[in-house]
Amino acid sequence: MRIAVIGGGTRCQFLIELLEYHAFEKIDPVIIAVADINPEAPGFIQARKKGIHVTIDYNDIFNRDDIDLIIELTGNSDVYDDIISKKKDHTHTVAHKTALLFWEIYKKSTTIQKAIKQSLQNTTAVCDMIMNELIQEDILIFGLDHKIINVNNNFLEKLEMKRSEVIGRYCYEITHHQDMPCTGEHHPCPLNQLLETGKPSKATHIHLDKNKNERYFSISCYPLRESGQIIGAIEISKDITTDINMHKSLMQQEKMVSIGRLSAGVAHEINNPLTTILTSSMLMQEDTPKESPVYQELEIISNEALRCRKIVKSLLDFARQAKSSKKMCDLNDIIKESYILTRKQAAFSDIKIQTDLQEGLPKVNIDADQIEQTLINLILNAIEATSTGGTVTLTSRYIAETDKVEVVVSDTGIGIPPENIDSIFEPFFTTRDNGTGLGLSISLGIIEQHCGKIMVQSVPGEGTQFTIQLPRNTESNDGR
Repeated sequence: MRIAVIGGGTRCQFLIELLEYHAFEKIDPVIIAVADINPEAPGFIQARKKGIHVTIDYNDIFNRDDIDLIIELTGNSDVYDDIISKKKDHTHTVAHKTALLFWEIYKKSTTIQKAIKQSLQNTTAVCDMIMNELIQEDILIFGLDHKIINVNNNFLEKLEMKRSEVIGRYCYEITHHQDMPCTGEHHPCPLNQLLETGKPSKATHIHLDKNKNERYFSISCYPLRESGQIIGAIEISKDITTDINMHKSLMQQEKMVSIGRLSAGVAHEINNPLTTILTSSMLMQEDTPKESPVYQELEIISNEALRCRKIVKSLLDFARQAKSSKKMCDLNDIIKESYILTRKQAAFSDIKIQTDLQEGLPKVNIDADQIEQTLINLILNAIEATSTGGTVTLTSRYIAETDKVEVVVSDTGIGIPPENIDSIFEPFFTTRDNGTGLGLSISLGIIEQHCGKIMVQSVPGEGTQFTIQLPRNTESNDGR
């Protein structure tokens, strides 16, 4: 729509700016001419700057055939009557009073729009404060198509991602690194549950962070409605990883305490009759010729009794009640002593033990005997898991960032199957025919008494690595 304006005052100036910056949907209005007897009128000057045709005689406009609408803004009814009498038949006109009506409507709508905008800004500010300040859990808002609309800062920090990396992507793509919504009885989709019932839903999920580490989340999903219809959902997730791990740790400790008490009682009860059996079989062997079949049977009885005593000793070690005797020790000296005590067994199996010890390692406050027992246990396990010609490596280093000393026992053996990794520290779990399943449990207990950690990494067919981390100034929680 091509427009000519007669009257170049402030309203003409505003109209030029409005049409220039406002996008119209169904029409494309453009001012092509402005007329005013005063060439210094603000609208006249604005039109001239914009390259719009200007004239001080509005009669010039009537000679043009490309004008669809004439807007009279002089406020003079005689001018409007003159326009009506001279305009071409296809040209429409709008009088000053009519223009004022639209002007007032525009002002009113602008006022309403500003109020709505201000209200929206206030609501947005409140929502932002609630999402990012008041609620400490993770908040995720998504549509019915599972695409993320908004998230709070906690969510981004937990997953170590930027907002631009999240908005517009599918929730299951971000939180679970998969290409389809969550399914199954043990991993239900909160949104699908909400859509089925129309009511808030709850679930517990395991999400993966940027480094693919598992984190546990308790999820509550609430519907977002518009005119009574569900248009999306808001999901509030609480990271309960620490709670889950603490619960597991407490259960493990309770189980270890119970097993320890049971083991101690059983060991003491069994030890005496075992000693009698072993002594009796040895005495009978002394009176029996070696070539006698009875002698061989007695030999079996003695060996099996000795094996039972070994198991009983492990049970007593597992259930030990003695306090740790701690003092500042050089961990490298304990590693070297453990190496000396195990190198013959390694050599017997044609396995090489090598060391890579950091010089000047800070001393740590530990029970040297208990730590040596742990290292020997790990080294012997590594030797047994390693084939002829393999290597077991003992490494020490100081981690300044955490003020901890670290010992690593690694081998080139058969590795640990993934399904067994979570069970190797459990009491009585073993995959060896002659194992008791208590060595690693005892080792774990000793390291935890020293406020340290013991971690394992293994690749089947390539080897296993046990890492012990000990704080330099460790203090036992209970002295046990």
